[in-house]
Amino acid sequence: MPERFIVSKAEEDTDIYQNEENATGKLLNDFNSDPCDNPQTESSNEKSSIDANLYLYDDELDTRPHVSTFISSLANYENTIPSATDPDSKAAAPAARMGTLIGVFLPCIQNIFGVILFIRLTWVVGTAGAICGFLIVLTCCCVTMLTAISMSAIATNGVVPAGGSYFMISRSLGPEFGGAVGMLFYTGTTLAAAMYIVGAVEIVLTYMAPWASIFGDFTKDADAMYNNFRVYGTLLLCVMGLIVFLGVKFVNKFAAVALACVIFSIIAVYIGIFDNINGSEKLYMCVLGKRLLKDIPIENCTKSDPFLADIFCNENGCDEYFKTNNVSRVKGIRGLSSGVFYENIFPSFLEKGQLISYGKNAVDIENMAPSTYNQVVADITTSFTLLIGIFFPSVTGIMAGSNRSGDLADAQKSIPIGTICAILTTSSVYLSTVLLFAGTVDNLLLRDKFGQSIGGKLVVANIAWPNQWVILVGSFLSTLGAGLQSLTGAPRLLQAIAKDEIIPFLSPFAVSSKRGEPTRALLLTVIICQCGILLGNVDLLAPLLSMFFLMCYGFVNLACAVQTLLRTPNWRPRFKFYHWGLSLLGLTLCISIMFMTSWYFALIAMGMAIVIYKYIEYRGAEKEWGDGIRGMALTAARYSLLRLEEGPPHTKNWRPQILVLSKFNDNFMPKYRKIFAFATQLKAGKGLTICVSVIQGDHHKITNRAVDAKAALRKLMDDEKVKGFCDVLVSRDIGEGLSSVIQTIGLGGMKPNTVIIGWPYSWRQEGKQSWKTFIQTVRTVAACHMALLVPKGINFFPESNHKIGGNIDIWWIVHDGGLLMLLPFLLKQHRTWRNCKLRIFTVAQMEDNSIQMKKDLKTFLYHLRIEADVEVVEMMNSDISAYTYERTLMMEQRNQMLRELRLNKKENSKIVQTLVDFKEATGDDKLPLVQIIVDHHHDVTKTSSKVRFADPTNNVEEKHENDSDGDEKAKSKESDIDGLTTKFENGSTLNALEKGQSEDEKPEKKSGGNANKTLKPDEINVRRMHTAVKLNEVIVNKSQDAQLVIMNLPGPPRDSKIDRESNYMEFLEVLTEGLEKVLMVRGGGREVITIYS
Repeated sequence: MPERFIVSKAEEDTDIYQNEENATGKLLNDFNSDPCDNPQTESSNEKSSIDANLYLYDDELDTRPHVSTFISSLANYENTIPSATDPDSKAAAPAARMGTLIGVFLPCIQNIFGVILFIRLTWVVGTAGAICGFLIVLTCCCVTMLTAISMSAIATNGVVPAGGSYFMISRSLGPEFGGAVGMLFYTGTTLAAAMYIVGAVEIVLTYMAPWASIFGDFTKDADAMYNNFRVYGTLLLCVMGLIVFLGVKFVNKFAAVALACVIFSIIAVYIGIFDNINGSEKLYMCVLGKRLLKDIPIENCTKSDPFLADIFCNENGCDEYFKTNNVSRVKGIRGLSSGVFYENIFPSFLEKGQLISYGKNAVDIENMAPSTYNQVVADITTSFTLLIGIFFPSVTGIMAGSNRSGDLADAQKSIPIGTICAILTTSSVYLSTVLLFAGTVDNLLLRDKFGQSIGGKLVVANIAWPNQWVILVGSFLSTLGAGLQSLTGAPRLLQAIAKDEIIPFLSPFAVSSKRGEPTRALLLTVIICQCGILLGNVDLLAPLLSMFFLMCYGFVNLACAVQTLLRTPNWRPRFKFYHWGLSLLGLTLCISIMFMTSWYFALIAMGMAIVIYKYIEYRGAEKEWGDGIRGMALTAARYSLLRLEEGPPHTKNWRPQILVLSKFNDNFMPKYRKIFAFATQLKAGKGLTICVSVIQGDHHKITNRAVDAKAALRKLMDDEKVKGFCDVLVSRDIGEGLSSVIQTIGLGGMKPNTVIIGWPYSWRQEGKQSWKTFIQTVRTVAACHMALLVPKGINFFPESNHKIGGNIDIWWIVHDGGLLMLLPFLLKQHRTWRNCKLRIFTVAQMEDNSIQMKKDLKTFLYHLRIEADVEVVEMMNSDISAYTYERTLMMEQRNQMLRELRLNKKENSKIVQTLVDFKEATGDDKLPLVQIIVDHHHDVTKTSSKVRFADPTNNVEEKHENDSDGDEKAKSKESDIDGLTTKFENGSTLNALEKGQSEDEKPEKKSGGNANKTLKPDEINVRRMHTAVKLNEVIVNKSQDAQLVIMNLPGPPRDSKIDRESNYMEFLEVLTEGLEKVLMVRGGGREVITIYS
């Protein structure tokens, strides 16, 4: 037998609930053990495991066992919780295995026939009338029957271990719902035990042994009665707790005796009703006019008797109603033949303080006297909905059998049959007794809740045959048995919740005793029950209990409806007499009764459920049980995705669905951690986030490495609180892998529309492949019409738990759909950027009216509902500076040399190192980059050209360092530049801001050697470099201290020549030089922001 189905020790005990419904998968996993663990040799294994008829499948026997082995293991499946035992102790005795009658039917009968049947049903019938009373009972019975049908479908859809209703709800609706409702149901069951105990004490002290009161006459002092209930209730709880501690067998043995008394009592009531068909001469009431009197001996029930005169008269005279009405004796039990049924048809609802009388005449029911004298008064305001709440606990208890499903021999068979038969039996009794009580007992006596008009006797007991003691003993034992069933089921329910480990602080209650009993859970149940007993009043507990039970029943119906409507493949219940419509009707009735009965108690119960739900969601262990809520989410997601596929989202509904392309370092950890924090800060748009990394290699060779990398990526997302998904792609080529991800990621209308990719900081050192991958990604994103975000200086970006202040500067150079406006707004929704101010800069050309341009931009922002400062930057025409010329020349020389030399790998590495050395050089000792490369290749010593250009962070004129021979060289260079500038101005299509510096900016350059004189840079490259330099100067001047600079990302070159791509990277470097935190943005080709509502 596989270890999965063997009761393990406490240290090795695993949670059966994590895998019971996935037993098949677990069985398969049991065969995945390491072959090295088997002491047999390989040859002996072959002899024993290879079957000549099934040799074809022998290679996979370790993961795919033979069907014979699998079925043998499945046949030995145990549906009980493995009991936790001491490792050094003997094995625990097997739990009691019960059938349908003992395990389900009798517990349900005992819990349903509780205290309400005997001490409240007659009052409900008299107050509500026969019709409304019948509807009240029928409504409550319909709720339990519909719930039982739903529960039967769930119970027969698989193995039901211990936990019953909790197990069914949690596996159908998820651990959060199951834990919340399970805890409420546990609390309700425990307090129900307290109610039954208090009711049993009330029966004994009020109707059987009033002389046993230890706090005086409790009939005249309510506090004395409640104190008696507390003392005797505590003693009775200790005795009942001891009986439950001895084991479920003792409870079942007592249950048989108690239930026999209950059944005999109910039969005695039926016999008594038909025995008194013509009425009973043993029971009379004293009536003044139409008002019911109490504590009046029947022999004194005459108006001339001084006993009544002393009550209603004093020195000031007699009560007016007493003087004007006669006193009469009325038979309490009038019998079915008397026609009293027609007097009890209609309701007689009263407000608190009104008098119980015949009819609804205000003269009779309103007490105008200063005292109530000995007249019976309504103690509470009654209504149809209130009576439902009071009566409903009398039909609860249908979960008594399912709560002990772990003790059943066949829970799938016993739960449906036993529960439904118990409900049919009790419902028949309730509905029939409602009609029989209405046709037998006088209306005034029915409405006398405590029997005060008949000397404090129990009304039902005086109907029964042969005498009242049959009912008194039967009701006491019935109530006692119901309390025992509650004390038996509640600890097992708590143990089932604790074993699932969804509520961490309940883990100590998962331990069982050596006999398999949940001792710790029983102790906690007794403590909570004692708190209920200290309340001392049944009427305080009943409405709250109704809420707990109704919530549980409602969720059982919801679970059945959800599973049926989703049509999940695993939903195959053996019980076929169910329908989702019945389940929804049951759910509707539960919710309606909750709010009709007591809306504030309903809100309290729901509030408790929400608190427990959120606690489990926050602190509980993650469980994957294939629950219906997850299936419903999948169905809703499918429906939504199909709807989204109908067309692209409207501009007003656009939000960034982010795809983060993360790069791994050598340890397969994400290289730039803060790019995830930046994605989190953009999630104010409530969009989707998908994080993907591409690993180079063959998938079948590095599968485990890819799994570990994905786990690391997932952990980083969790640390940075990125809500979304992650994945790792293995590809032979990084660029092709990124292209595949961008093109195929997402599903339907939930495809990402925004890509975040890090800046390749080492593109110069790593060579062609680095910028090739970056530019290829930019092109792919553009071809897919997706927006692109490239954060530069990502390590300087703030953490998500930091708050910063300052400015967010937006440099709006070209319009790309409004993404530059939307991104800072989304960032400001996050607490990190909330205190920053927005500043929007735009560039005015020579022919633009900068004043009108600024005014129009402010109007545009006003309509966008975005608050920001606006500034228009005017860029004057200027000549191309020597710095621009030199920077372009260096760029082209490098490309030319690398192309001509066709460097092999060894030489390339040397030059890369040279580039690194060049980067580390400082001050005047730094030679031009191209000169360094040439010197390295030709090994020729040349005189370096020392040139000092303007610092791009300062808007100052360039200065000569050496004036000795600079004039002639400067004039020669200026003539070359002027000629080049003139050439550019003819036929140029670029805007005016690209034409260079002003005429009076005359840079001078001191050059040694003739290396640079013969090379002429490309016209387009010079002009692009000029644009990058001038824009950089302006941006640095205005936004050097900004917390973030957002600008347009220029488009990549259309052709894929190495020179053009390298130049593009150089242009971007120049454009962002001197800026610490930059976000380059390129729109996806559609409007993402609108001024319309």
